[in-house]
Amino acid sequence: MLLHDATTISLCLRLFDWARYKTKKGAMKMHTLLDYDGHLPTYVNITDGKTANNKGASDIPLRKGSVIVADRFYNDFSLLYVWGGNEVYFVVRNKDNIQFKTVRELELPSNRHEHVLKVEIIELTGSKTKSKYPKRLSRVALWDEKNQQTIEVITNQMSWTANTITELYKARWQVEIFFRDIKQQLHIKSFIGTTQNAVMIQIWTALITILILKALKTQAKHPWYLFNLVAFIRLNLFVKVELHKWLDNPFAKTQPLPNKYGQGVLF
Repeated sequence: MLLHDATTISLCLRLFDWARYKTKKGAMKMHTLLDYDGHLPTYVNITDGKTANNKGASDIPLRKGSVIVADRFYNDFSLLYVWGGNEVYFVVRNKDNIQFKTVRELELPSNRHEHVLKVEIIELTGSKTKSKYPKRLSRVALWDEKNQQTIEVITNQMSWTANTITELYKARWQVEIFFRDIKQQLHIKSFIGTTQNAVMIQIWTALITILILKALKTQAKHPWYLFNLVAFIRLNLFVKVELHKWLDNPFAKTQPLPNKYGQGVLF
């Protein structure tokens, strides 16, 4: 399963005049495809801030049989039709203004999955949307208890249960956590250089670093939190230790080095 989203990296337009986003703001955008199993990026496309999320997703390489989960910004029926034509399954949040008709409403399971409000097979009826996506879709409405709101998602996979679809969409939050980690832990908010090349180098360096850190976190026996691991590595960056032993047991007492050149007693 793949989780897809984009995050905007704000830049000061007075320093980064090449990154014009709005009249008084500069920005770049990082379009990321995250592998759910390891919570690691499999594809990253860095564009200017003006590039829409769905446009940044058009070049993403997706294998046949992949499952991609995305937010409402990717509710582009031309893009979804291309994904479906390539035998890629999608779960995307539905927009409120989409026009459709219900072909068949499915029966909800009794006494379980009470957060599922409705499951139905639909066809698009808008003149533009129907021409872009003429096939049927499955629409699932669910209740988000945390935010006290109803969320609607659509998918081209008709055989999944409603609960499976809702759980897939809930997993999308992992990509938001990834964006938080890379911005807060690796400081992708302030940049050393001001040229486009300098900014790109710092972003790609941060991505490589997060891959290494998460790999170390997975291998370690100690239950590290990522922010603790980053902080401890910074403190011990120039300390000569055996890395994997330290990762497994960071609070072990270190033995003093043997004194091979001890001086004899003079008196």
